[in-house]
Amino acid sequence: MPDVSLATLVMLCLAALVAGWIDAVVGGGGLLLLPALLLGLPQVSAAHVLGTNKAVAIVGTTGAAVTYARKAPVSVATAVRIGLMALAGSMGGAFFAAGISSEVLRPVIMVVLLAVAAFVVLRPGFGTAAAASGPVGRGRTVTAIVLVGGGIGFYDGLFGPGTGTFLVLALTAVLHLNLVTASATAKIVNVCTNAGALAMFAYQGTVLWQLAALMAVFNLAGAMLGARMALSRGAEFVRGVLLVVVFSLVAKLAFDQWG
Repeated sequence: MPDVSLATLVMLCLAALVAGWIDAVVGGGGLLLLPALLLGLPQVSAAHVLGTNKAVAIVGTTGAAVTYARKAPVSVATAVRIGLMALAGSMGGAFFAAGISSEVLRPVIMVVLLAVAAFVVLRPGFGTAAAASGPVGRGRTVTAIVLVGGGIGFYDGLFGPGTGTFLVLALTAVLHLNLVTASATAKIVNVCTNAGALAMFAYQGTVLWQLAALMAVFNLAGAMLGARMALSRGAEFVRGVLLVVVFSLVAKLAFDQWG
């Protein structure tokens, strides 16, 4: 583990705690966790920061996924199928990432996010209906696997920011889930994609395991708390957090582009 001060260690653990909560409720915890690692570990390479981020995030995501799967009406089999396609998509996105300029992508993603925010604001019923109790139709399942898994997985490998939030929105729209069930499904998909990324980082030796283990404890606590709050407070609570995360993501992308 790199030589870090106690104050930095406390800051990183608190960031992991809050990021776990955000990620469990609606996705987007990386908006906080990754910048915190970059700020706290300026002497560490970007590859090690990314690898450590994945090692921390997968623990919280798994904890949230288990919490949701026990109490939310989520189809684990469907989520795993989407997750495997997302894993393949992210590998394809990573392959093309070197030839794409993030300066070109950021304005496009900002426009999409603002359109999403407007849609959620103007459609207050979006994602608030009760989750369907029966199995999801085959057509919608295939669409979710191909478009949600493959498409968002490709985006995750190509660019990345806001992947969890996009997953929640897309699953709500395609599978007609409520926001709580969509968050639950997204967590299982995230476990699959994080596992693939972490395996690659581990193979390359770019994970700070000791630091990641400590931060993962806090990330897990935040994630399980967030999942329980989402389950108890329902879709309206998730909708409110979703809007905050979407606008935060737009602000971050705008700062990265023009700041």
